[in-house]
Parts: sequence; structure tokens; C-alpha cells
Amino acid sequence: MRIASKRLAKELSDLRSGALPTGCTILQADDLQTWIFQIETLGETVFKGERFALRFRFDDQYPIESPEVVFVVSDGWKAPEASHVYSNGHLCLSILGDEWSPVMSVSSVLLSIQSMLASQKQKERPPDNDRYMKHAPLSPKDSRFVYHDDTI
Repeated sequence: MRIASKRLAKELSDLRSGALPTGCTILQADDLQTWIFQIETLGETVFKGERFALRFRFDDQYPIESPEVVFVVSDGWKAPEASHVYSNGHLCLSILGDEWSPVMSVSSVLLSIQSMLASQKQKERPPDNDRYMKHAPLSPKDSRFVYHDDTI
């Protein structure tokens, strides 16, 4: 966990020093394993005025492997009704899977999620939400998502 710890300590320091994207707030970052952020989209979007919580979990393979990122669905939080967000908070986002690169950071993931949400034209769940929910693993990293929508 040495490389992961060093990288995460630097990222957390940078986020606390102003590298946090506009519209994002750190809700919890007491250790280097689980961080929770509040996120909202900017401008005129279908989610204007709504706030969501995202949980990042890091293992000792970070930044070689992507973090586990989910929308928090508890304690008064809900997942946004977005075409790439399942009702349990799992995200189907290629940068958290096949297109992850170690040069990406927590900040870049937050920006990507803000962009994904801002591009939504209407509130809707993924077409396979009900089927996915019946068989969803605990971690979205254990899902085999098919990334086919490059318009988001």
C-alpha cells in the first residue's frame, strides 16, 4: 500500500488546498481508504440544485487500478436518475473500468462525473436497471459493464 498511500496523501492534500472541482465538497476523508464527496452539477442541467454523495474506496493497487466509486444510497442520499447510474449507486463509466489510467486522479473522476450528469437531457435510469439490480454484485468493480455510449 506504500505507493497508494503516498499518492493518496498527495491527492488529498491537493484537494484540500484548492484542487477540488467547483461544485464538489469533501464530506469525509479520515483515512486513505474511503473518501466521500458531495457533488453537484453546474449551470442549467436536469439536476440543477440537487446534490449527491459519492464514495471512493481505494485499495493497495491505486493508482494502477481505478478506485471503486459509487453514489451513496443511504442516510438521506439518493443516486441521480441518470442513464449511466443504477438505482443502487453503481456507475457505468468507462474511466472507472477499461479506460482507467494511472494519470487520472480523484479530481479528474469528479469532473468526469459532473460532466456525465450535466450532459443528461432527461432523468432516466439505465434501460437494464431492473435486471442489473436483481444480480448486482456488492462492488461495481465486480460487474462487467459494456461501454457503448460515447456521447456522454
